[in-house]
Amino acid sequence: MNKRRPTARRPAAAPSEGAIVFSLLGTAHALEARLEAAVDKVGLSLAKAGVLKCLADAKEPVALSDMAQRLSCVRSNMTQLVDRLEQDGFVRRRADSADRRSVRAELTPAGERAHAAASAALDAEQRAIVAGLGSGPAARLKAALRLLGGT
Repeated sequence: MNKRRPTARRPAAAPSEGAIVFSLLGTAHALEARLEAAVDKVGLSLAKAGVLKCLADAKEPVALSDMAQRLSCVRSNMTQLVDRLEQDGFVRRRADSADRRSVRAELTPAGERAHAAASAALDAEQRAIVAGLGSGPAARLKAALRLLGGT
């Protein structure tokens, strides 16, 4: 009788460090695209939603230069974002009483509503992303991300 012996399986090779990092970057881009699509449904981009959140969190007018720093954005980009948000009716500019060279931005009532809609859309999409993992993998991922981020 000719019995076949089961083929020995080789352990899967561990992915190279570079492959892990590039996989992480690819995943980050895919997640960003999901979040971008979520806020697009309420007529915003992630960048615009970020400015609205910054203004909502501040609860007072914020200098454009301060917002640029908080959002890790160059000042010229912040000016363009605020220009578009102002055209949309979500933000209004105010002179800075302490520094005549500076301009501050604040939310309008429409901006407050847009911020609330964007926050709800982002919260729902983030819950969907994490729910797709399950609680055990989500907890392990959170721990791994903390290690990678050094926090």
